[in-house]
Formats: sequence, C-alpha cells, structure tokens
Amino acid sequence: MVRHLHIFGQVQGVGFRYRLSEEAQRLGINGWVRNRRGGSVEAMIAGTPEAVQVLTAWARLGPPAAQVERVEVSAAEGEFTGFELRPTE
Repeated sequence: MVRHLHIFGQVQGVGFRYRLSEEAQRLGINGWVRNRRGGSVEAMIAGTPEAVQVLTAWARLGPPAAQVERVEVSAAEGEFTGFELRPTE
C-alpha cells in the first residue's frame, strides 16, 4: 500500500521529519519525507496496510513539540527502497 501524506501545523523545526523517518524504519516502511517551503511536511510511504495505518496515525500526532492541525492522505503509487530524508521543496 502506498500513501501520500501532507501534514499541516507546527511541523517544521520540531524534529518531525527525523522522527517520522525513525518510525517508518521501525515499521518497515519505505519512502521519503521532506519539508515544504510553505511550512508543511510531505511524505510518501509504502508498506503493509497495517504499517501504513500505524504511521499515518503517528503523523496525526507527531513528536511532542509538534502541533499537527491536519493530515491530508491520498492513495499513491511508486516503489521505494529504504526511507530517505529529502531536501525542502
């Protein structure tokens, strides 16, 4: 299962990308995460339906310093190897 996440709120400068990456690797999820210039975080995640559901639920909360307002989730396609932190776009 592949999902595109777009996370809004106070999600930059709080370790969101790094913690999401750690959670993804712990769950065996492949894909990537990056900051967006507008202040949001974007991620593409691929894994078992259960793992994707767990990571999506985590993204709705984020790390302790984050204040997530909303997470837009959409179906996506792609194949990924490992999980990478991408530069801001």
